[in-house]
Amino acid sequence: MLPAACKTGLAVDELSRRWDPALLQGADMACIDIDSLAQFEREAKSGRPEALYNLGLAYSTGQGVDVDYIAAHKWFNLAAMKGSEIAKNWRAQISREMNSNQIAEAQRLAREWLSVFR
Repeated sequence: MLPAACKTGLAVDELSRRWDPALLQGADMACIDIDSLAQFEREAKSGRPEALYNLGLAYSTGQGVDVDYIAAHKWFNLAAMKGSEIAKNWRAQISREMNSNQIAEAQRLAREWLSVFR
């Protein structure tokens, strides 16, 4: 379960009811706050896979931001391109909850991001 201090986001048990529980094994599910998000965004610009993954995690679970599967898919996709296996799994899971237009938009946003920060 997420720390009691975390007022936003889904608890791990809620995620396990919605998605594959195997994804939650070993996942860092600490509360992501605004300061952490800013740090992850800075680190993502330098291509750090962990930062890209953590941004995907924040947007997919609503930690520090509103849940946004398009943004989450974008960040997981970018992390997966950097070799993050867990990001590939999370991307596959949220893709099942998205329609083809949403996935296409997420992919477009990932390409756009790469054109600026590659």
